[in-house]
Amino acid sequence: MKLYLVVLGAWALSAQMPPVLNPKNIYSETTPGKFKPGVQRFPSLIYIPHTRDNTVWVYDPAQKKIIEKFRVGKGRNVEPQHVVPSWDMTRIFATNDLNDTLAEIDPMTGKLMKIHKVADPYNMYYTPDGKYMVVMAERLRRIDLRNPNTFELVRSINVPCKGVNHADYSGDGRYLIASCEFSSEILKIDMVKFEVIGSIPIEGKGMPQDIRVGPDGKTFYIADMMSHGVHVIDGDSFKKIEFIPTGKGCHGLYPSRDTKQLYITNRGEGTISIMDFDSRKLVGKWTIPGGGSPDMGGVSADGKMFWVSGRYHREIYGFDTATGQLTERVKVGRGPHGMCIFPQPGRYSLGHTGNYR
Repeated sequence: MKLYLVVLGAWALSAQMPPVLNPKNIYSETTPGKFKPGVQRFPSLIYIPHTRDNTVWVYDPAQKKIIEKFRVGKGRNVEPQHVVPSWDMTRIFATNDLNDTLAEIDPMTGKLMKIHKVADPYNMYYTPDGKYMVVMAERLRRIDLRNPNTFELVRSINVPCKGVNHADYSGDGRYLIASCEFSSEILKIDMVKFEVIGSIPIEGKGMPQDIRVGPDGKTFYIADMMSHGVHVIDGDSFKKIEFIPTGKGCHGLYPSRDTKQLYITNRGEGTISIMDFDSRKLVGKWTIPGGGSPDMGGVSADGKMFWVSGRYHREIYGFDTATGQLTERVKVGRGPHGMCIFPQPGRYSLGHTGNYR
């Protein structure tokens, strides 16, 4: 009986995450052409939330023009922060933390559909099984688990830190590593028991931002805007491995489409650092001519372009990933932030601006 319970318990834990097809590369199903059935019918569009304009603009890279502009809430203080694909990749949401709403966008037309009431959605993820929305309620100092269809609050995880906002999962989905921007901490959260199980302080005046796990499913990379580089954490042991200096204002992290490299945005100096996953060495740096503020974005479905918002320059940038050259620079609204390029290859979305597995 004891053996049976142990085996059953192990199964329950692993059932959180759909089986990984390649344990050495958890991103193996996000490479070019590996679309979930039905997703390819959506047009390839770029969704740009503007924190200062309270709008989302939709850019069509094929036509090279803005095709939609809409407000995502009433009042002066809305602040759409991120545009997030749903777990099943059939819906898209803009997270409006200041007026406590999600704006649902039709991925077929790029038009606003409806507004849903949700408390403090600064950022949003999903559990690996798609059972819950994982809302990063930053000002409320908690992580809310909600029904993804009704948006009803199911339970909350109170966090002992300030500014919880970005996160990523281990390869097996058993735990989440999250950054606390305003108290210089990194949390480890058990996503089976839904409780905080560890905290690592960042020395000095650190300000941890975006988080991505490497292809091995256990090495986590945490961008730090004030330390100007990336902290490397072993997620299983929850210990620091090293720190990689990248550039001023290190902010966003994005795996390349072939899953071999990590694109790192340095918002304070207008550059993109390129890191090789295998060696954890920087192998290149792309520069925005005349300067810029690269913030958040993503890679095109074919991997040929890397798109990122210019937070303080009212523009978005498109880099040719083969040459590192800036080939597109598009004027947009005020305060472009968590930009989303959709659709993408992958079996399911873990949220944010496009974390796929």
